[in-house]
Amino acid sequence: MQLRDISFSTPQENISFDEVLWRLAEKQGCGEYLRFWESSQIFIVMGLIGRAQIDVHSSNAQEDNIPVLRRSTGGGTVVQGPGCLNYSLILSKQKYPQLNDLRQSYAWISTKVIEALHQAGVEAYFRPASDLATGLGEKKFSGNAQRRGKYYILHHGTILYNFDLSLMSRYLNIPDQMPEYRKYRAHTDFVTNIPMNPHVFKKHLAAIFGTAALQPPSAEELSLLKEVGTDTTFY
Repeated sequence: MQLRDISFSTPQENISFDEVLWRLAEKQGCGEYLRFWESSQIFIVMGLIGRAQIDVHSSNAQEDNIPVLRRSTGGGTVVQGPGCLNYSLILSKQKYPQLNDLRQSYAWISTKVIEALHQAGVEAYFRPASDLATGLGEKKFSGNAQRRGKYYILHHGTILYNFDLSLMSRYLNIPDQMPEYRKYRAHTDFVTNIPMNPHVFKKHLAAIFGTAALQPPSAEELSLLKEVGTDTTFY
């Protein structure tokens, strides 16, 4: 498995580069990847079927000049920025038969992430369909989403460790669909940051997945990034 730890200067590039790695695996057989990244800018990103008019406080986003993007994976609409670490996995369905079932794949990947978090000193547990939570109050700190190809899946995950949680109430509506454990809580009552050192977590997750030595983006990856384009802005 190849390891990338690269954060580009724009949210659009960061979203598109995950798509690049998935295409290289799915279309060209370039194998598996683990990537870490974190945006220096605040932005909103919708899942594949997200609807801005329902999910987003559009007037606030426009007033604050916050871009609203769309990613290729499913899942809900989220706010990202400094203090929100992203991990992206491109995994082989042939190598890991557990990935062929959607629900089982979320649970299996989450066990790996939870193991790395435990090694980093953080209590965490899986809450279906795709969340990680912590504490007796069952507060969410990680959401996950996937794009599923014939040979590989792209799995996105986020971890809140030093994020401005008030941004969620400013930019996001309460979703129509929510997991049972949320119990209709408001954003600020439902989500939390965890006391995590991101560098320690990265080291442990990379070891669990058996990654090769960290490498910078290849010339092919950067070239494909230009071809894929970075115009993922919804408005």
